[in-house]
Amino acid sequence: MTKHASATTLAIEANDLVKVFGTQRAVDGVSLAVPQGSVYGVLGPNGAGKTTTIRMLATLLRPDAGSARVFGHDVVAEPGAVRSLIGVTGQYASVDEDLTATENLMVFSRLLGLSRSAARARTADLLDEFELTDAANKPLKNFSGGMRRRLDLAAGLIATPPLLFLDEPTTGLDPRTRAQMWETIRRLVRAGTTVLLTTQYLDEADQLADRIAVIDHGRVIADGTADELKASIGGSSLHLTIADLSQLENARRIIAEVLRADVQTTPEAGRLTAALPDPNSTTDLLIRLRDRDIAVEEITVSKPSLDEVFLTLTGRPAEADTERNAA
Repeated sequence: MTKHASATTLAIEANDLVKVFGTQRAVDGVSLAVPQGSVYGVLGPNGAGKTTTIRMLATLLRPDAGSARVFGHDVVAEPGAVRSLIGVTGQYASVDEDLTATENLMVFSRLLGLSRSAARARTADLLDEFELTDAANKPLKNFSGGMRRRLDLAAGLIATPPLLFLDEPTTGLDPRTRAQMWETIRRLVRAGTTVLLTTQYLDEADQLADRIAVIDHGRVIADGTADELKASIGGSSLHLTIADLSQLENARRIIAEVLRADVQTTPEAGRLTAALPDPNSTTDLLIRLRDRDIAVEEITVSKPSLDEVFLTLTGRPAEADTERNAA
């Protein structure tokens, strides 16, 4: 268990989870501590072990070693208790192609124990929230891929369990619907639901996750807030453009002296870039440049992106996950 959360506040406590398929060690000692009432992001490249980990936590796969508890209930010894506390939405549609959107949601609602009237009300709410009201009574064969995905997400949100596993929930959605899904996730968390989110959209993790675990080769290789992960690969960067290209070398020398950092130059654009260990030094730099009559056209300060963190930690970009084929 990580130090940032105590056992009494954890929705998930996983210790050294292992899952082996033949000769492949898909999960190799994953430990997670997910605080209640938070969004916990899980990132990792193709085949890293993300989905296999979720399947173990959701009692869909039995761990070969290690242990995990959901709200204090052991996933192996008390699978029924765990299942009563969780909801799972995967990447692929669980909806029935032979039913309309309304019929699908009504079936799921009734299976979850809602009365007929409550099921009708919940179905109407979800169709409205996911902008499917106009297509409510159309056969799914006439739905686009994005519409099917929205319906699958709606089905996964009929109940509002204490813990919700969202495995790449916005894959295939247009930007507007993605933004709506983000707001839905935020609303669920405000109401008390804990969300464990896997995603290949790094901006999604940056926007939503309170903490992020990066998994690679079946192990957690980094864990922290987005800002902590960004800081782990370096501080901010200064990007400066000067008006007079003949002053480029003088500007480079001054920047190197003030920031005590190497400076990269793009001569044709008059652009200079350097690491910025202390943002407060920007003021001193601008004063020095002004004193030397070096006019600055543009100056920006940027933190590392989560994409840069991911590439630095794993050596490769996020890709669509195919590990479930092994599972």
